[in-house]
Amino acid sequence: MGWKCVVEPAHMWWLDTLVQISLFRMLHEKDNPNILENVDGSVNKHQMSRSKFFLIAFFCSFLWYLFPGYLFQTLRNISWVCWVFPHSVTAHQIGSGRQGLGVGALTLDWSVVAFLSSPLISPFFVIANVFLGYFVANYIVIPISYWVLNVYNAKTFPIYSMDFFTANGKKYNISAVVDHKLELDIEQYRKQGEIHLSLVFSLAFGFGFATLASTVTQVALFYGREIYECYWASSKAKKDLHTKLMKSYKDVPSWWFYVLLVVTMLVSVFLCIFLEKEIQMPFWAFLLAAALAFSFTLPISIITATTNRTPGLNVITQYIMGVIYPGRPIANVCFKVYGYVSMTQAIAFLSDFKLGHYMKIPPRSIFLVQLLGTMITSTVNMIVAWWLLHLDGMCNPDKLSNSPWTCPVDHIFFDASVIWGLIGSKRIFGKESNYSELNWFFLAGLLGPVVVWGCHKAFPKYSWIPLIKLPVILGAAAQMARVSALNYNSWILVGTTFNFFVFKYRKKWWQRYNYILSAALDAGVAFMVVFLYFTLGIENKTISWWGNNNPEHCDLALCPIAKGVTVDGCPVF
Repeated sequence: MGWKCVVEPAHMWWLDTLVQISLFRMLHEKDNPNILENVDGSVNKHQMSRSKFFLIAFFCSFLWYLFPGYLFQTLRNISWVCWVFPHSVTAHQIGSGRQGLGVGALTLDWSVVAFLSSPLISPFFVIANVFLGYFVANYIVIPISYWVLNVYNAKTFPIYSMDFFTANGKKYNISAVVDHKLELDIEQYRKQGEIHLSLVFSLAFGFGFATLASTVTQVALFYGREIYECYWASSKAKKDLHTKLMKSYKDVPSWWFYVLLVVTMLVSVFLCIFLEKEIQMPFWAFLLAAALAFSFTLPISIITATTNRTPGLNVITQYIMGVIYPGRPIANVCFKVYGYVSMTQAIAFLSDFKLGHYMKIPPRSIFLVQLLGTMITSTVNMIVAWWLLHLDGMCNPDKLSNSPWTCPVDHIFFDASVIWGLIGSKRIFGKESNYSELNWFFLAGLLGPVVVWGCHKAFPKYSWIPLIKLPVILGAAAQMARVSALNYNSWILVGTTFNFFVFKYRKKWWQRYNYILSAALDAGVAFMVVFLYFTLGIENKTISWWGNNNPEHCDLALCPIAKGVTVDGCPVF
């Protein structure tokens, strides 16, 4: 079956699973402190056990998060350039870690460092690819496009923002263009004018187009033969030790997958037909979304397995639905969920199969546990989401400016429903729209891996050429609408420190403790977040002082710099 192509091969690492494996082994295996040897080959009998190391790192992480999480929240975002130049809009745009280029911005909060994923997991070649994409986009493309070329009248709007704007830089009133059926009111839309985006938000869409296109070409050129052999010549494929050991277990019968697929698809079709007013999506659109998810699961799972980065299918699903069924935001969101989210869940499913592959857990047990866990978590998530929707100020940055519950990812989800669903793809990216040029990113993404592959064939001696992963490079640039410069700065710095310098000069320590450290830091933050919520968050007890009232101190970063544009709280140029 197709899922074995990304589970059984040894080079399909699924790096996220290695942290879990290290944690499980630390908890269940007897730790031998004599495993680690010195450089000269002698045994260090006083080496700390992994369980003791985990506990020390866990409690340090737990106690430290009290400062950035409650007592001194400015530690989350140390944008010192804004402190030095408190009245300069340009300095705030350059120095802000959240709404600017993030020059010099750092964090002492592990939850911010690991926002992308734990940097201790990704190998250095992946970090280098992410750095390249981030550096080119953030420090070359964006500054030139904003300050020099003024692309899409960028100076009229904030440099980094996920909001919508009118042509004169005012916030766009989305409610005014939505009728009682939650569809587009054409007359009101014409009165208010076209939607305008910030520079980073618009470029993120272009890089997203290129990321998806490059994923298809990258997998076809570098993994095409392997996929073919997996499907049609699996008996000839070389099997590693893990695969040989797993042969003692019975495989998951194919009909289990087919039955699950048929049942879920029938339920979805039923919802589309009998809840048409609520969902807005016809059943044929669901079938198209399912076909997209099926087509892209294998290539994107290969990229995830080998690089620990997952290119998003969200852009293309929204684009397609926005073209064929515009004016209906709920339908667009549902299409995105069936096309994109189902694919990400399938990739998570494959990741768990790889975890079972490493840990020698029967595949049938993994399947049944996944099925049961999905039923439980989906029910709990629905209940919690429904409860959160009734909380005043939830996901509203204006009401919860000092709170972590501002929902940046959900903000983008809403924005996408407006751009692709309500307004429609043709009005945003069509031939006569403001952002039609971004469609050329599809072609650039398709051709990019061909150049890399050609260089690899022309210069086979250079082993670093195949490590150039354009889906990762372009994906890093595409994520800048929701992943700030602060996240990238800290992620790259920590990842390079451990996965290059520590790996190179203290390899034994890295092999023994690196993944344990990642698990301990994650666990410490998670437990402190829960502790702070139940002890202080429920009662809404806060500490008011300079370090908490305005965590970043870069208020002017959201100001436009075009002449004559007036925005509350911003100077007029």
